[in-house]
Amino acid sequence: MSEAGEKSGLSRRKRAVAALATGAVVLAGSALWTSTFVKSPAQAAADAGPPAPDVLTAPVERRVLTDTVVTRGTVSAAQTVDLAPVGAAVDGAAAPVVTKVMVRPGRTFEAGRVLVEVSGRPVFALPGKLPVYRDLKPGTHGDDVRQLQRALRSLGHSTGSDASGAFGPGTKRAVAALYAALGYEPLPASGVARGADGDPVRTARGEVKQAERQLDGLLGAAPGKRDPDEIRYAREDLAEAASRLAEAEAVSGPMVPASEVVFLSGFPARVDSMTARVGGEVGEKLATVSAGRLVVRGSLGAQEKDLLRPGQKVEVLSEVYGDQVTGTVSSVADAPAAPEGGEQGGAAGGQGYAVVVKPDSALPSRLAGQDVRLTVEAASSEGKVLVVPVSALSAGADSRTTVTVLEASGERRRVEVRPGTSGDGYTEVTPVEGARLAAGDEVVVGVAR
Repeated sequence: MSEAGEKSGLSRRKRAVAALATGAVVLAGSALWTSTFVKSPAQAAADAGPPAPDVLTAPVERRVLTDTVVTRGTVSAAQTVDLAPVGAAVDGAAAPVVTKVMVRPGRTFEAGRVLVEVSGRPVFALPGKLPVYRDLKPGTHGDDVRQLQRALRSLGHSTGSDASGAFGPGTKRAVAALYAALGYEPLPASGVARGADGDPVRTARGEVKQAERQLDGLLGAAPGKRDPDEIRYAREDLAEAASRLAEAEAVSGPMVPASEVVFLSGFPARVDSMTARVGGEVGEKLATVSAGRLVVRGSLGAQEKDLLRPGQKVEVLSEVYGDQVTGTVSSVADAPAAPEGGEQGGAAGGQGYAVVVKPDSALPSRLAGQDVRLTVEAASSEGKVLVVPVSALSAGADSRTTVTVLEASGERRRVEVRPGTSGDGYTEVTPVEGARLAAGDEVVVGVAR
């Protein structure tokens, strides 16, 4: 190639490089201009708005302030009793066996009803508040006998002229009549069958008859052969035999074994559960029955306990059935107690304070044993008051309580207040003398992230 041609090619390459450099400069300038002067609508709106606030505020309100406690409770009867009787001994039976079940779970029953039968012996219910703790036998005395007499009379079985609390002849006849109405033979207090050898009354009667014959033989002798001392001794023997007979008769007769009766405070009573099965051996519990008006028992934490007191109104709600009734707080325990089973009630990790709620009207029997929600209005202000969120309050080193008002201009103004009733996350506040605070003012409750 000639020298002139080489110079011409070099010139063309230089011009191409220059053009590329010029284009790159133009593109860079265009991008810079676009990023600087051209914006999306969202960015343009954001740039046109005010800067993000650095605090969170809430309005001061004027309203009635209430403090509400919400907890859980269980519907139960005023009295709940587990049936765990020991059946009467039966020849050839290794252990008491359930032979009949007369009632079903969820059903009600009246006084004098046989609930189950154990080894052929009845277990029945009678009215009374005192739990049975011993066999009720002829000759016994006490409040439990008095309760038995009242129960017998309530079922139409007169106790005659027996003194109140004394198990005498009239009470014996009433017990015999009760068992006859139930369809069973009462057990004798002596523990043996009627007329069997070893019956104390039968034995005492034999002794009396023998003493009478001895005396008659002495009195029937010829006048010259009568021994006054022997006659006197025979009379004394007869008197002693008659005394033993009277004692035996006083403590003999039909009895009410502790294993065959349960006393309940009110009727109709309910069968909460039935674990007895015909043919099964008697375990620790045959059934659970309850009596009396249904109440709700709950557990409170220490802070909740201080807010509740007897007489406060309560709303009781069953989420299962939708039943909603009102009631009142009947009692609040002064000391905490862990519920049965070792579980802790009330506040997490702490023992609970038992609370009892009495419904204003009778609860449906289907709620027995159900878990329900309790809502208690624990405190309320008298009329409308100024309230602020609890988070708006701050306490200084000088023990003064203040709130910070954010003015429309962005300025902040501290207002000293006196706090009052608290509830539902708000606190009643009263400005101190000379301080200004009104409904609608915005108070600082936190700092925005």
